[in-house]
Amino acid sequence: MNGLVVLIPVALGLGLLGLVTFFWALKRGQFEDLDGAAARILIDDEEDRPA
Repeated sequence: MNGLVVLIPVALGLGLLGLVTFFWALKRGQFEDLDGAAARILIDDEEDRPA
């Protein structure tokens, strides 16, 4: 029972930290161009190839 007194606030704090981090990333525009990032690996850049 004493462990729950510590573990429940820790779990709630970590959940709140994750939620704050998600909203921070959403505000900074991290999730705006998901299709562009997925298609970027398929683009063949000529200048990246060694001579």
